[in-house]
Amino acid sequence: MDDLVGNSSANLARHAAGNSAGISAGNSAANYVGRFAPSPTGPLHIGSLVAAMASYLDAKVHHGQWLVRIEDVDGDRNVAGADAHILASLQRCGMAWDGDVTWQSRRTGLYDAALRQLGDLVYPCGCSRREIADSQLSLTGRQAQALIYPGTCRHGLAPGKTARALRLKVPQSPPCVIAFEDRWAGHISQDLTDEVGDFVIKRADGFWAYQLAVVVDDGAQGITDIVRGADLLDSTPRQLYLQQVLGLPQPTYLHVPVVVNSVGEKLSKQTGAQAFDTGAAPADLLQQALLPAARFLGMALTAGSLDDFWRQAVPAWENVLKDTCASWR
Repeated sequence: MDDLVGNSSANLARHAAGNSAGISAGNSAANYVGRFAPSPTGPLHIGSLVAAMASYLDAKVHHGQWLVRIEDVDGDRNVAGADAHILASLQRCGMAWDGDVTWQSRRTGLYDAALRQLGDLVYPCGCSRREIADSQLSLTGRQAQALIYPGTCRHGLAPGKTARALRLKVPQSPPCVIAFEDRWAGHISQDLTDEVGDFVIKRADGFWAYQLAVVVDDGAQGITDIVRGADLLDSTPRQLYLQQVLGLPQPTYLHVPVVVNSVGEKLSKQTGAQAFDTGAAPADLLQQALLPAARFLGMALTAGSLDDFWRQAVPAWENVLKDTCASWR
């Protein structure tokens, strides 16, 4: 562990003055850099298209850049060829990205550097999920609803324990409360100390955790505005905290509603979501995918072609923002 992390007294001092933070700053159109960051666990489904469309249109409304990043850091879940299928589907839909596509699996050196920067805010943890769950059997209310890490290994591994994951310390006193203004959902506040606890940044299987990888990549790529599904809203305070301790700029956020199936589950590959792009003709792709995704986002478009769709969609998205979003710049 000593060869991976160094001294972090500067990190601790910097954070001591900011255990309660509010983030609401916006970015001018000239500086806007957005992104779509799918995981290559299969082809895009209609829920993924909604998130891609919202992020793409938001960049267009702000005359900014729209980047694409393949988040393939979780090697066990990647599906061979899924990244190529995702990129081809975006192109077939008429969504052209700026610059080169990036792959997380080619950026591990950046994550190693971030780990070293975090210093002794990071510690090895030998607890399994079962052990964490067992430690919470006596809890009630909000804490009993999630796996809140109790800090078992915070001061060192118990005798006989082997390090499994790496965790990041969350300040204990005063509590670490992270608040921000989401452009769609409004004011969001989370007590990381009480509701999350020290969280994993490198997993027991050796893969980098999503929270660290996404923060490092967004910082390295200069992302100013993140538009994504509301299923990731709960992760945002952890990412804001990581941005603080790493000294990275903090983007603005907009979390759109997620598409659900007939029983109210988030549409995902795990719940049987089907690919929206089956190679059908552009007219069918428009009718069966793009227009339904636009309607889900509150845009009642009647386009007859892909070019016409995007001509209508950009001003329509601006109207959605003005009418719906809790905070419109």
